[in-house]
Amino acid sequence: MPEDQNIEWKLSWRDEYLKWVCGFANAKGGKIFIGKNDDGNVLGVENSQRLLEDIPNKIQNHLGIIADVNLHEEEGKHYIEIDVIPYDVPISYHGKYYYRSGSTKKELTGTSLNDFLLRKAGKTWDDVIEPQAKFDGLSDDAIKAFKIGATKSKRLPNIEDEGIEDLFENLRLTENKQLKRAAILSFYKDPKIFFPNAYIKIGKFGKTDDDLKFQELIEGNAFQLTDQVIDILNKKFLTSPITYEGLHRGEDSEYPYDAVQEALLNAIVHRNYSGAPIQISVYNNKLVVWNEGLLPNGLTEDDLKVKHPSRPKNPLLADIFFKGGLIEAWGRGTIKIINECKKYGLPEPEIKIIGGGISVTMYNGIYNISELKNLGLNQRQLEVLEYLVINKIITNKEYTDKFKVSRNTASRDLIDLSNRKFLKSSGLKGAGASYELIIKVL
Repeated sequence: MPEDQNIEWKLSWRDEYLKWVCGFANAKGGKIFIGKNDDGNVLGVENSQRLLEDIPNKIQNHLGIIADVNLHEEEGKHYIEIDVIPYDVPISYHGKYYYRSGSTKKELTGTSLNDFLLRKAGKTWDDVIEPQAKFDGLSDDAIKAFKIGATKSKRLPNIEDEGIEDLFENLRLTENKQLKRAAILSFYKDPKIFFPNAYIKIGKFGKTDDDLKFQELIEGNAFQLTDQVIDILNKKFLTSPITYEGLHRGEDSEYPYDAVQEALLNAIVHRNYSGAPIQISVYNNKLVVWNEGLLPNGLTEDDLKVKHPSRPKNPLLADIFFKGGLIEAWGRGTIKIINECKKYGLPEPEIKIIGGGISVTMYNGIYNISELKNLGLNQRQLEVLEYLVINKIITNKEYTDKFKVSRNTASRDLIDLSNRKFLKSSGLKGAGASYELIIKVL
């Protein structure tokens, strides 16, 4: 049996392993084997009968829970199995909370602890009421936009004349006629009154991350924030504005509207509102959307490239966006971003976990030579791209003469660049086949 996220092997018992018991109880449960080495081999444990009595007592006295403690024997050697079940209530050890994540035990503090305690109480961050929030602080324009979206998407087709209190109660945005955090984020005139980091920061950068040219802070309720951000991006940050009508790369928009919108909506729905604001970094050749907040347990970066379970960090907020016709509910947001960029003729976006959050990087098809070197191109291909910046078109024969290679080698290099969407083939065969540069190289 290999050691994994639900199994720990220990040579001997130490009271500090009560932290591991606490971590298992707060997560999905697990087993601790005392008397096994790191390879899972039984080496035996001394005083096994005493431990069989002491360990259950210590677990109950220090953690307030019960775990099965069993004695086993293998080839004349005794070892102890501690079987910990998951608990619905939070379990602490000496006032501290531990959680098993992957194959490690971590102490929960700050935002992680708050989220954990809320989850154990059957709530999420956006499901908590804010007693000081009042209905007269709501934005009529945001509510109107929601009703139009909900009617148009046919997800709530009969709400046009519904009163605000009834609407919010049906959307589970109130409790005892008090507004929840999701209502404030979505529809309040100024959500920053309650959540100081509920805004989006946009920065324009030069060639390096420390070369910040200028920046802008975008404030407002979440339901209207995406349109405001795209408007500011178009006016101040992008050479070619993002337009909804743009269907093909190079015609109108620098980036596909649907991909940018989806990246922003994902960031708004999944971000940690107790942490840093959403940050958008704009470069000459890429746009990066970052939000604080890690992936749910069990999901990886690769999972985001295929259909995956939808487990938003802020489910009430996600439900509003879904019913308002802004997002899908089935874990397809990241797939949509990838597919929209590909349809647009752009490179596949990068989705990474970085800096305590998730970043989505979209490329606009403009490259510098240093970036092209990282894409696995050979030296001939790099040189021909630089050559085509000036000369625009090259034939197969010109390639063979320039680099002193066979026609087959030239064809292989040029076809590879064509498949990567760097060059466009004339469609001809043989020495007269020509290729045109269709990307921008800085």
